[in-house]
Amino acid sequence: MAKVKRLRNGEGAGSGRSGPAVWGRMEVHFRTQSGVTQAELARALNVERSLVSEFESGDRVPDLKHAEDADAFLNAGGALVELWKETDWYPQVEHPDWFERRAWMDAEATSVHLYQAMLMPGLMQTPEYAEALLERFEEDKPMGERVQARMSRQARFRVPNGPILVAVLDESVLRNVVKSSEIMAAQCKYLLDMGQLPNVRVQVVPADSPRINRPDASMSLIALPDGTTTVYSESLDRGHFIVEPKLVAQHARTYDVLRADSLSAAHSTALIRDAMERYERHEAPRLVRRELDQEQLQRNQRRRLRGNRTRLPRPRPRS
Repeated sequence: MAKVKRLRNGEGAGSGRSGPAVWGRMEVHFRTQSGVTQAELARALNVERSLVSEFESGDRVPDLKHAEDADAFLNAGGALVELWKETDWYPQVEHPDWFERRAWMDAEATSVHLYQAMLMPGLMQTPEYAEALLERFEEDKPMGERVQARMSRQARFRVPNGPILVAVLDESVLRNVVKSSEIMAAQCKYLLDMGQLPNVRVQVVPADSPRINRPDASMSLIALPDGTTTVYSESLDRGHFIVEPKLVAQHARTYDVLRADSLSAAHSTALIRDAMERYERHEAPRLVRRELDQEQLQRNQRRRLRGNRTRLPRPRPRS
């Protein structure tokens, strides 16, 4: 534990290692001390060995669950968890000038309720998904720094007692392939993992429900500590903020109705898991809602047929 405190207080900083690299070195320390290989740790935690390698090299930020599981398996006595909580994972990141205000709001928000169409929201993207998007739209800019900046916004939503994050996703978000099936499968799994957090809820708007009134564009309702709520949306190269109370109330009403018309969290989880499994098989995800509705209709019809049929007396056996 003393070693953790020295690292937290900046001792040994002459190595110039980043927060992820320091945490990774600590996992390596406890793993080798326990005589455990990367492959063995990966099997024990039910993750890919490549993921453990990225955590230990500092190339990827581990989530709290990994820190807790690794700490318990390696008998680290809470050191890995404490270091994870105390590490400033993204100490120096820069956002585009037009996005700075939104990034500041994410850092201060008490809750974020968002609706997203076509692409995954930045607060729920994997690094690989984010990098693929940035390569598509911003080929001339350094990807590493931009991905790090995007990932930095997620950190406070993934810790215990983090702000409320409710994501209502149009089904197109799951069906639009970004770069590869592998990236999409990992992104769907990430959504499922985030949906398990106590402060996060994910719901999907089914694609085949024309009666649902979808907003014209993706938007976020961001509640701040001073009690105000701001509506945020984007065009191609800039952000738009609405703070006028009457307009905010109108957008909030639209959002509440949309969320009520969306699939439940449980049905959304089933849809996302189905998409993930199909991407793992390199297949296109299906429209789950339609098939579920048809199955339910057939089940109801069978019940009605059973309920309406004439019941004949059964012959009694003769004695």
